[in-house]
Amino acid sequence: MPSGKLRKQIAWEAARLMYLREESEYFRAKQKAAARLCQGWLKPADLPSNREIRDEIQVFARIHEGDARTSHLREMRIEALRMMRILSRFRPRLIGSTLTGHVRQGSDIDLHVFSDSIEAVCAALEGEGLRFDLERKRVRKHDEERIFTHVHVEERFPFELTIYNADQAHYVFKSSITGQAIERASIPELEQLLAREYPGIELSDELAEAENRVDRFQIYELLLVPLEKVKQSGKYHPEGDALYHSLQVFDRARDELPYDEEFLLAALLHDVGKAIDPEEHVQAGLEALAGFVPPRTAWLIEHHMEGHALRDGTLGARARRRLLACEDYEALVLLAQCDKRGRVRGAEAPELREALDYLRELAKMCG
Repeated sequence: MPSGKLRKQIAWEAARLMYLREESEYFRAKQKAAARLCQGWLKPADLPSNREIRDEIQVFARIHEGDARTSHLREMRIEALRMMRILSRFRPRLIGSTLTGHVRQGSDIDLHVFSDSIEAVCAALEGEGLRFDLERKRVRKHDEERIFTHVHVEERFPFELTIYNADQAHYVFKSSITGQAIERASIPELEQLLAREYPGIELSDELAEAENRVDRFQIYELLLVPLEKVKQSGKYHPEGDALYHSLQVFDRARDELPYDEEFLLAALLHDVGKAIDPEEHVQAGLEALAGFVPPRTAWLIEHHMEGHALRDGTLGARARRRLLACEDYEALVLLAQCDKRGRVRGAEAPELREALDYLRELAKMCG
């Protein structure tokens, strides 16, 4: 095979692996792509550059995301500006795909922030009620080992903040893709970019809208946490509290339909109303979740008690015929099965945060 054609094919396969998030690093994506496409040793010249792979990733984004990618990028830039203003005293700089426009579904918003106190950055995030994780990553390059501190913030779009010492604010960082100085933007520079790219934009209105936009996963967490204090009948729920039960049901559902977000949401959220109105928990839960779950999820929650009656053979003939005519009848029966199996004392179950992180990642993956 001609080396040019092979190089193109490796770039395409590596891009596919990265777009689908099977690989996150260019080097590993190249290795895996090359192993799949050819036998034997390859010359370094036959391997595509990081830039070539990045360009192919954008082709995938255009094919799979279409026009939605343009509005997606605009929203990410607004969210970046909002976060940068929160962290303004740490001289934040926007870098990466949100700045250059090379975003794809699931892309992070990457910021450099400069502070001699990691705790101060964390305090600023905590002050805004933001949920985040700290990661210290050891990197060895050119026989030199360095430790980088990353802060991963879970918002509508995920953020990755890299914290550098305060005196590095004017340091020229170089791209691992091009070897050139990376593009970056301060708050004023990003505001100028927004005005240039989106004529007529009203930044104050856009930022206010972004500020008031609700993260549905935070709503789920707020509704689920109180279930830990809801003690249930030992006769029907020997496992204990309603949160533990809900997490068991989610885990059983994930075993059955791991990529069906709407079904998994129903499994996790089906009992949230028990912390609001135990007597009418289904209706209470639906009212609390209104506008925050898809219609199919709401339907499964609404009828999950009938699903138990279906399994037990106690549902009336008319109601049974009505449910049989619904396209999600089988999903409802499966939800009832998972609900019944999620009542084991001492059974393993994920932590609440793990369950929500799984659903959040699934939502990113499926757009």
